[in-house]
Amino acid sequence: MKLSHAAVAALFSACAIISAAAASESGGTKTPNEVISKQHQALAKNTGGAGFGPQSPRDIEVLDGANPRIFVSAPPRAYMNLCNIHFHENAEHRGGEFTTYAGNGDGHGYGTGYKYNGTLSDAELAPLDYKVGASEHGDLEPGDTIEVHFVFTTAKVEPGPTLGSCLSEAIKNPQLRVEAQVFVLVNDDRALDFVDLTKVEVVGGFHQATNIPANTGAPVQYAGSTTGPGYNEKGSPFQVTWSVRPKVAKVSIASVDYWLSGNIFNEEYAHGVRNLVRNPDLLSVIEN
Repeated sequence: MKLSHAAVAALFSACAIISAAAASESGGTKTPNEVISKQHQALAKNTGGAGFGPQSPRDIEVLDGANPRIFVSAPPRAYMNLCNIHFHENAEHRGGEFTTYAGNGDGHGYGTGYKYNGTLSDAELAPLDYKVGASEHGDLEPGDTIEVHFVFTTAKVEPGPTLGSCLSEAIKNPQLRVEAQVFVLVNDDRALDFVDLTKVEVVGGFHQATNIPANTGAPVQYAGSTTGPGYNEKGSPFQVTWSVRPKVAKVSIASVDYWLSGNIFNEEYAHGVRNLVRNPDLLSVIEN
């Protein structure tokens, strides 16, 4: 299925009413709280009574939700095809070991989100003499947090660039699953290797990411949507089953740099984050 670049970015880039208190959690703020509040008000207005399903990202420690839309959970990832891997600078979700607010950022999804709560050694934070994932929005440094999205689909597809790779002409409404893992970047070659973490193999006839961490806590599964700052003021119409791990793992920033220099997904830098969804009308109930 051929999609324009803009359509793919809006589709997956693979949050609603936020209080001033939530916006003033620890972390710097560049954009006034009023701007973020207006984005959430616009999201509430544009989705109210329109029939949108539950949205993402969310606080994975808040179990309540009042969204009435129900859809069947996607199958376990072992019976789906890995179609895309990408990551966002700072965690889009909140909870577990990533509850430190990064601030409001630029108001367009960059410089906001949630950071790793823990402490790192001076050696792990040692600066690099080169830039990693540089773009018009900045670059990555030791100590930064990223949320990696391993995206799976029930469509018969090959892993590839952009999340348009998760769709096909044969199935226009595949079930989608995102396995989310938050990492903190460290200047330590003994930490996890991002190239290994994103290795893709065919197992049982399905494309799989075989090295997703299994020691970062029981994933919190919930019904949600696609994310990305393109949905700060409008609802995502896509249904996604999420599994978000609550613990953070350390990954070598040098290995992230190597992966960004050339990968089958054509990823070159970190994506922005969508505002955290707090409006109960846009959240599902978390049952696990």
